Amino acid sequence: MAVNMKYKPIDLSRLKTHSVRDRRSKFSIEKSSQPHKKGGSLADFINKLPDFLAVSDLRAVVKAIAGACKKKKPVILGMGAHPIKVGLSPVIIDLMKKGIITAIAANGACIIHDFEIAFIGQTSEDVAAELCSGNFGMAKETGQMVNSAINNGVKKGHGIGRSIGMFIDSSDFPFKNKSIFREGFKLDIPMTVHVAVGTDIIHMHPEANGSLIGEGSLRDFKLLASVVADLEGGVYINLGSAVILPEVFLKALNVARNLGNKVEKFTTVNMDFIQHYRPGENVLKRPTMNKGECFALTGHHEIMFPLLAAMIVESL
Repeated sequence: MAVNMKYKPIDLSRLKTHSVRDRRSKFSIEKSSQPHKKGGSLADFINKLPDFLAVSDLRAVVKAIAGACKKKKPVILGMGAHPIKVGLSPVIIDLMKKGIITAIAANGACIIHDFEIAFIGQTSEDVAAELCSGNFGMAKETGQMVNSAINNGVKKGHGIGRSIGMFIDSSDFPFKNKSIFREGFKLDIPMTVHVAVGTDIIHMHPEANGSLIGEGSLRDFKLLASVVADLEGGVYINLGSAVILPEVFLKALNVARNLGNKVEKFTTVNMDFIQHYRPGENVLKRPTMNKGECFALTGHHEIMFPLLAAMIVESL
């Protein structure tokens, strides 16, 4: 039986072609990675990275941070607690001492892990195991001392960040030189803590004072907004905070602009092993939609941030 076909195979012999030499290509061997040689320097390793995609973004971030440092503009590190729990405190402290990181905004968990590192040199309990017995977050010294530091500091007119830094600095803790907040206090740079009441283990302890926690965190928000008001030409890095810091940064930026500050041309960076919604919108997209630049660097904190820090130090 004859089949009535509406379509027949297309004739490819009529295609128009061009030379591959005339075509624009995204890859060329000049941008290829080069093998690392034993004994080579860090600068050699960095220079041999392929000039594509994430490496290009990483280099752009390094350039933005180096430029901000040279212009004496803020480089703000907004962070969750995970970077502390994977051993990045010494790297962060080094960048603070070098004047590269000029302000830190942290969530409430950061002060807990920062305190425990300074106090006993270890932190991060096994949540799943302790939760089964109801012992999760019940470390006596952490609940008593961190809450006491907040309560005493806020009563003296300080925010939470400075209260914790001042407390650790005045202590005889054996590892207090590993404390980010103590270093911020010594350097007298803005150290702000942004708390959602009920999210942190210290809120389960009887020493927790909601009014003082709230007052201290609000003072820190106002301080951060003041720093953000000076962010033109600077850099804001969100390191491992999926919700709290992106929301706080967006509000601080809005306050700064509402009060007439020009904060348009700056760079934002989100560093995490998963790119979440709020950092994408509230750190990267919305704040820079007029004149700024934004970069998403995806990878594990314990690899990516030391690499970024090393590249910054090499570039300066």
